[in-house]
Amino acid sequence: MKLFHLFALSALVLSFSGKPALEPNKPVSIVSRDSTFRTSSEDMIPWQGDKRLAWDDFLCEPKVGTDAVASTSTSLGIAYQLTDGTLKYHITCYFNKEKSWGLMKTDYILAHEQGHFDITEIFARRLNEALQNYQFSKRTYKKDISQIYQAIVSQKEEYQKMYDSETDHSRNRRTQYDWLEKIENLLGETASFSQYP
Repeated sequence: MKLFHLFALSALVLSFSGKPALEPNKPVSIVSRDSTFRTSSEDMIPWQGDKRLAWDDFLCEPKVGTDAVASTSTSLGIAYQLTDGTLKYHITCYFNKEKSWGLMKTDYILAHEQGHFDITEIFARRLNEALQNYQFSKRTYKKDISQIYQAIVSQKEEYQKMYDSETDHSRNRRTQYDWLEKIENLLGETASFSQYP
C-alpha cells in the first residue's frame, strides 16, 4: 500500500499506576507516551486559534524509504488533582515540532497537516465538555476520568483515520476541501468548550 501521507498516532498510556493513594494536592497526569508532556518545552506548540502551523515548525528530518510527504505528531493530555474536595484538571493539546516533518512543503499539504492538529483540538474541547458534565464521585473519580479520557482519545484516533482515509491522505482534493470545511465547522460548534483549564 502506497501512502502519500503518514500520520503518527501515539499509543496512549496512563502515566500513573492508580494503586498508591493520591496525595490531595498532587496532580495526576494522563499523557501520550511519546509526547513528553511539558508545558514549557520549546518543541511543543499549544493549539491556538490565531496561529497556524508553518513548515518551520516541522523540525524532524524527513523519513526515508517511505512514500509519505509529511508527518504530524500531536498529543492530547490531561492532568488533574483533588483540592479541598474539588476536582481540578488541566487539558493540553500540542503539536510536537521535534517529531513532525515535511518533505513536500506546499501550502496544500500544510493545510492537510493543520487539519490533523485541529482535529486534536476538537477532541480536547470534547474532553473538556465531558469533564464539565462529569458527576464527581470521590470513590471512583480516578477510574471515571481514565475512562472518559480513553473514550475521547479512541474517538479522536478514529476521526484522524477517517480524515486520512476519506481524503486519501490529501490526494482527493475535493474531499480534502470538504473535510477542511467540516473541521472548521466543528471548531465553531465546540467553541464554547475551547477555554479549557
